[in-house]
This record gives sequence, structure tokens and C-alpha cells, in this order.
Amino acid sequence: MDHGNSTFEQCYRCYPVSFIEKAHLEKGDKVIMPPSALDRLASLHVEYPMLFELTNALAERVSHCGVLEFVADEGLIYLPYWMMENMLLQEGDIVQVKNASLAKGTYVKLQPHTKDFLDISNPKAILETTLRSYSCLTTGDTIMVPYNNKKYYINIVETKPSPAVSIIETDCEVDFAPPLDYKEPEKPTHSLQSNKRPPEVEEELPRKITKFSPFSGSARRLDGKPLTQPAALPVSPLLKQHNSNVANETVASKSSSSTSRQHSGKLVFGSNGNQPPKETSNVAMKNSQDPPNEEEPKFQAFTGKKYSLKG
Repeated sequence: MDHGNSTFEQCYRCYPVSFIEKAHLEKGDKVIMPPSALDRLASLHVEYPMLFELTNALAERVSHCGVLEFVADEGLIYLPYWMMENMLLQEGDIVQVKNASLAKGTYVKLQPHTKDFLDISNPKAILETTLRSYSCLTTGDTIMVPYNNKKYYINIVETKPSPAVSIIETDCEVDFAPPLDYKEPEKPTHSLQSNKRPPEVEEELPRKITKFSPFSGSARRLDGKPLTQPAALPVSPLLKQHNSNVANETVASKSSSSTSRQHSGKLVFGSNGNQPPKETSNVAMKNSQDPPNEEEPKFQAFTGKKYSLKG
């Protein structure tokens, strides 16, 4: 079916190129058309290289291709199988073929399906060699790149200056998007731990052992007078027991000294003079139970005998 005088448009039943023993065409985008198509194209004076737009109307899929030969049976067209997969075509389905004029490509962005394609020593060189078998690229298509007995599938993510471009005899910039199976590396967890450190430090602060503070024991005055300083800092149980014994002895000495001073008629300043009689009676009972301790004579300087150097 023809439309207009300068446009080629025909519907064919499609089959894979492997049906005519041309499996090598799987490495490009070239198709095989019948001889009648060549006669029609020649009469329309179509520009070379001949490019075509393929349409699957049922699936609303569009792609583009070039032509290699016109040797197919009438009413049939043979396509690379990867192209049939892109257009959701099965063997014997109807495909619409229309001649097209495409701008030369200046930029192509590709996305490999697997990241092992980027592990090849020089993926851009392999891709450049493969694309020599292609006439055009269409945004949204998936091409196949064979290398070392392995097939690598690559998506056409973007093409400039148009959604479909010709790549014949043109300098085209190629860019790669991250592969489909690429996963971003997990963020290190030390940042989270660093955020949790301040509360842990705050909890550990009260648990720190108190530092050693010198001169924190109980104090005693040599003259027996009561202490006017506040109670000492808390100490260990052994020091508490020792301090209690010392305090009892101090109370006894204070009571004896205070009674002696009161009997001698001197004024006593401090809290001992106003102690309740209960404490004095307890001290007196302790003193009556204990044997009387004779007061040791105080040390007096220069109380010895005199001797003359003259004899």
C-alpha cells in the first residue's frame, strides 16, 4: 500500500534473520526486504543511505533501521531478533515500514543492563566497533553488543539532536549511565555512632571514680579546743571507724579540760560550756568506769640541774 508520490510505506510480515541463515545480521540493525521495495524506492529517488521507520501499531512501538539486501520473498521482511523483541513482535506479525530521513547524531547516552560490561578493558572501543554495524539509534531501544562469546544488552537512554538519529559517518559523543544492577555503596555507620557519642559521654561522667583529695581526714587541735570547721568529706569505712575512736577520745579530753577550767573560775568560750547535762553525765559515767588516768606532766624546757664549767 502506497501513500503519496514521495513516500514509501508498506506492511510486511516479519520473521527473524536466522530463518534465511543470516544470523550475523543480529550484530546490527540491517533488515532484508523484497525486491519490489527496491523498485519502488528507486522510483521515488530516496536519499541514501536508506533509513526506515518500523511501527508495531498494536503495541504502539516504533523503531528505526537500515536495509542490507532486497532478497526476501514478497510480502515478507526479516529483522534482527533483538529488534523484534524491542517492538514486541512475534513471528508472522504485521509491521509497517516507512522511509525516514534522520539527523546525524551528536550525543548518545547508553545504559548497560549489567555492570560487568564496564569491567571490559576498553568498553568504549568495543562499543565503537559494534556500532559500525548500525545505521541509526532510537531512544528507548535496547541493542545487543556481543563480546567474548557473551551478549551485553544496552539501553539507548538519550539521543541528540532528536529522539532518533543517524550514526553513519558522524562524530558522536557517547556517555554512560550507571548500569541497571548497580547499587550505591552503603554509607558508613561511624557517622551515626558519632552522633550517639555525646549522650554516652554524659552517662559515663557520673560513673567516673572520685579523684583522690589529700587532707580530707578529720582534724584535731593540739590545745584540745573544739573545731569550728564543717564536717569533713565522706571517707572510707575504715577511716570512719578510726575517726569515731579518735572523736571519743577527743570528747573525753574536752570534757576533762572543760571541767578543770570551770572549777578554776575561768570563762570558757565555745559550745562546750552550754552542752546539755546528758552528755556530761555520760562522759562522767565513762570516766567513773574507766580507771583514773593520771595526767602526764607537761614538758618544760630548761628545768634540769645547773652545772658550772669551772667546777
